[in-house]
Amino acid sequence: MAFTRMIFPNLAVRDLPRTKAFFTALGFGYNAQFTDDNAACLVINEMASVMLLKEEFFKGFTTRPLSNPHAQTEVLLALSCESREEVDHLVNTALANGGSPAMPAQDLGFMYSWSFYDPEGHHWEVFYMNPDHVMPAA
Repeated sequence: MAFTRMIFPNLAVRDLPRTKAFFTALGFGYNAQFTDDNAACLVINEMASVMLLKEEFFKGFTTRPLSNPHAQTEVLLALSCESREEVDHLVNTALANGGSPAMPAQDLGFMYSWSFYDPEGHHWEVFYMNPDHVMPAA
């Protein structure tokens, strides 16, 4: 049996309650087992979650200085959707709840994407890719 990997990107945040409220408005939930006053485990699906860590708590996991995501790009977080309409809905909901525009929508025919910055400045790239154009993994 093959091992199935999970992924937990960690993001430093200044205002954890505001960040939690933002992603709740987008329809996401949290794993209470890994959520407290210092961190929130934002559940993307059963194999992917994003750890939202207060900056001071985050600093305990690295010896490097933190970047300022409002001034520098630290990472692009790409999030797939089931349709173009879901992409538009998610980005419009983000913008209506404290997010800001990142890049304009792009329609490449086989893929449609649009992006936003969350209130902490992290760049989220939301996309739909037509499954008829996705090559199977080797």
